[in-house]
Amino acid sequence: MTIAAVPPADAGGVDLATVDLSDRDWWTTPPEYRHAAFDRLRSERPFAFFAEPDIPGFPPGPGYHAVTRYADLEAISCRPAVFCSGKGAVSMQDVPADLNEFYGSLISMDDPRHAKIRRIVSKTFTPRMLERTLDSVRAVVDDVLARARAKAEAGDGSIDVVADIAAPIPLRVICDMMGVPEADRASVLANSNVILSGGDPELIENDDPLTAFLTAGMEMAALMERLAAERLAEPRDDLTTALVSTEVDGERLSHQEIASFFILLLVAGNETTRNAISQGLLALSQHPDQWARWAADPALDRTGVEEVVRWVSPVTWMRRTATQDGEINGHAFTAGEKFLLFYAAANRDPEVFADPQRFDVGRDPNPHVGFGSKGPHFCLGAHLARRELQVTFRAVFDQLPDLEVTGPPHRLASSFVNGLKRLPARLGGDR
Repeated sequence: MTIAAVPPADAGGVDLATVDLSDRDWWTTPPEYRHAAFDRLRSERPFAFFAEPDIPGFPPGPGYHAVTRYADLEAISCRPAVFCSGKGAVSMQDVPADLNEFYGSLISMDDPRHAKIRRIVSKTFTPRMLERTLDSVRAVVDDVLARARAKAEAGDGSIDVVADIAAPIPLRVICDMMGVPEADRASVLANSNVILSGGDPELIENDDPLTAFLTAGMEMAALMERLAAERLAEPRDDLTTALVSTEVDGERLSHQEIASFFILLLVAGNETTRNAISQGLLALSQHPDQWARWAADPALDRTGVEEVVRWVSPVTWMRRTATQDGEINGHAFTAGEKFLLFYAAANRDPEVFADPQRFDVGRDPNPHVGFGSKGPHFCLGAHLARRELQVTFRAVFDQLPDLEVTGPPHRLASSFVNGLKRLPARLGGDR
């Protein structure tokens, strides 16, 4: 059975009065409905204002503007001095500065500190290290897919695309690169899930998401502290060693900066690629003509991956805060106003993408913002993510051509990450 694609919803049937981008439950509605809502917001309320959600332990916030047009999102991203990240890029709410930096790392910094940290971090990504990592992706993917096949053959053919394919590939790649021991990898995955859970009750063991979030961060930081001490005593040929020893202009990363970047790498480098793989395989299952077209033509590996990232938009939004009064594309704003850049909306903007609701693995050009827009905060790991995705999809076509999605996806209840918790499938069917 192939899961049929749901036709795009009619934007005219969306009542904007019922659209609340701050309501976690709203993000559990079908993607077709959400994109129909974005269509109306783009055309009728391109800077729509929304109240912030109530979060226990935090005072009520002033609200934010939802940026849904591609041109507006790009204009804001290109003016980091006017629209800063340092007030918080990954939270609708204003959080204490120490928590903002600890969990946001580079994402929640502005120049000149952002430029300094990024220069140090970029220096650790040496060509030799990147080439070795890229070379290892194929071995990791082949092993993961072989294990998925073995699991299916040992049972009734059933697998979970998320747990058996999408989750282990980026986790193993990033942990290999960082030198994280095998014994710690299950906790890395679990803590990553909590940090990017968006408060989804299925991923939070108690009724206190904030405590779970903080605990997960502290456990990740403790792992980094242990690994950093080990690498200082006994250096290895891995990224953790490079992070603790690299200098730029006589400066090294502090222990807090290393811990924060470690969390960013392990969470962002794992979670977003995982969701691109799982949702990409879902999209291909819903569009079997595109599966057949891409599988038959390796020349489409580049454009196919770019279309998956556009279509999925693994990170739904990032926040910017105005540092001064001004105007952007006809919209006046004052200092302190918040703007959420909805990449998922910009990636379906008909002013930029022809027939944007069509999944087309040959789409070219494809100037999507799935890795961020122009400016200093473009994804540092985009090259690695693209490589992982290209190798993974080509390997699935070659090694698991009988992969068949057998049921609806279980979606993450989060506005920030467009994730799947489970995607049932089987091996051994006919495409």
